[in-house]
Amino acid sequence: MKKLVVTTIAAILLSGTAYADTIKVGVIGPFSGPFALQGKNFKAGIDAYMALNGNSVGDDTVEIVYRDVPQADPAQSKALAQELVVKEGVQYLAGFYFTPDAMAVTPLLKQANVPMVVMNAATSAIVTKSPLVVRTSFTTWQTSTPLAKVAFDKGIKKMISVVSDYGPGIDAENAFKTGFEGLGGSVVETIRMPLATNDFSPIMQRIKDSGAEGVFAFLPSGPTTLGFVKAYNENGLKAAGTPLYGPGDFTQESDLPALGDMALGMQTGFHYSVAHDSPENKVFVEAARKAIGNPAELSFPAVGAYDGMYVIYKMIEATGGEQDAAKAVEAVKGLSWTSPRGPVSIDPESRHITQNIYLREVAKADDGTYYNKEIQTFENQKDPGLAAAK
Repeated sequence: MKKLVVTTIAAILLSGTAYADTIKVGVIGPFSGPFALQGKNFKAGIDAYMALNGNSVGDDTVEIVYRDVPQADPAQSKALAQELVVKEGVQYLAGFYFTPDAMAVTPLLKQANVPMVVMNAATSAIVTKSPLVVRTSFTTWQTSTPLAKVAFDKGIKKMISVVSDYGPGIDAENAFKTGFEGLGGSVVETIRMPLATNDFSPIMQRIKDSGAEGVFAFLPSGPTTLGFVKAYNENGLKAAGTPLYGPGDFTQESDLPALGDMALGMQTGFHYSVAHDSPENKVFVEAARKAIGNPAELSFPAVGAYDGMYVIYKMIEATGGEQDAAKAVEAVKGLSWTSPRGPVSIDPESRHITQNIYLREVAKADDGTYYNKEIQTFENQKDPGLAAAK
């Protein structure tokens, strides 16, 4: 009898004809382990959105169901997504801090009749794996490409690229190399490190030996970026005047107190800074800091989650609470709004977010705190990675 009930529930979910008074959103992310702060930011962004906009759309109540994947684990991510769809009856899947976790779930979406809203994972190709994927975060092509011009315009002609050896890292390497060499610069060496690398001293020696005038790097935010910047300082590269450029993962706000003066002056390219000056961001930051508890822990995954909830609410509104993944996704193609990060829109062809990318520089406020000061804006950036793949 128990097996029959479960099978019946699954059949109802997959039929696409069920209506619900409570609409469940399954969020998969790292809520424990070394990347737990990123999951905490997912939750802060979601809580902030619901605090400001309520927990209902029309007559339907929205409920969030969280599942923990402490670090990149595609098999676990897929298993949890299946559990969320079949046992919890979620109508939407969201979150996904790591690319491999998001990629593993995309084959399930069509049969499950469930859209996926990517709130962080940054490999361009994710949106190509299913027409039911929508991204509200960024890609490393999007955040890395402008840095090629920044470095070249500073007079640097020889760079070395150092990235984590997985999807976003390879995307970042290709983005910077394509842009920098297209301008006439030379990437003298490319280094790909295992994702679990935590001893960066040998890498720093290779940078010194390369003869490069500057470093471009990408690692996933968290312990790895913190360790890399510390090693860059401790091995004398900053003191020697060798600039380090990378996406904003390097200087996420929650790491700045630990980095301190080591990060001062470092320039990164990113879609968001907690210090972004706009009325929308002030409202968001106040609500998200209240949700996260410790204001110093607020960082970029929160805004991807906040905007992800905006998109999911629009999907629920467009479908009237009905489980219809294709209709839900179709409804948000071309959607535009003013995010805490600035003006954004969902590209109707790629379902990827178009947004400003900012050149930020780590600065020190009068009260002694560190922040990412936006010093240049690259407006309305689509995803160059998707264009390059065509």
